[in-house]
Amino acid sequence: MNKQELILKLEAFAPNEIQEPWDCSGWIIEHNNLEINKIMYALTITESVYNQAKENNCDLIISHHPLFSVPLKYRDIQMYCAHTNLDKADGGTTDTLIEKLGLKPTKKENDFVRIVELEHPMLLNDLISKLKLISPKLRYVNNKNVNEVKVIGFCAGSGSEFLEGTETDCFITGDLKYHTVCETNKVVIDIGHFESEVLIKEKLEQITGIKGVMADEKSPFM
Repeated sequence: MNKQELILKLEAFAPNEIQEPWDCSGWIIEHNNLEINKIMYALTITESVYNQAKENNCDLIISHHPLFSVPLKYRDIQMYCAHTNLDKADGGTTDTLIEKLGLKPTKKENDFVRIVELEHPMLLNDLISKLKLISPKLRYVNNKNVNEVKVIGFCAGSGSEFLEGTETDCFITGDLKYHTVCETNKVVIDIGHFESEVLIKEKLEQITGIKGVMADEKSPFM
């Protein structure tokens, strides 16, 4: 498969120009060869993922999370990441999470948050049951003892900073800070950073249209 054609597909879906200024989406390691034989799709490039790629004879890893510092031993495999540009892109990380729940986003708030306005209110317990299929160990805050929700905000990954900037009954993300949720009026559900984004591996495969090897990954939290 041609490397340039492959990357054009990824960048048409999630253009590098829309990544955050501090981010380093794009090529992490690139070699001169144009042909790719086998791809590994990963959420995060760790030593385990690198070793899996070697064992499976992959010559390219496509990940969501970037490496800001690359160990020397990793440099024999090409690596490409789509990070905040994939978070912002239509159909990206947050939209993929929403799709998995059988819901549809109704609008976008700032670049990272999606809003789902339900036609009818949903029991909070039913929403939590749905989310537990993705994240069995989720945790939530319900300071006002809310029973139903109708307008739900989503931000895959770390979305704590967007909590109070959205007009929602409920906010679902992957990283929450203690002081942020102490007195919030909203129902706030933390499904875990890993759990909120790991679904993107299959989406990356769909975008490229090339079947690859899915990295065997798990959350570092027990």
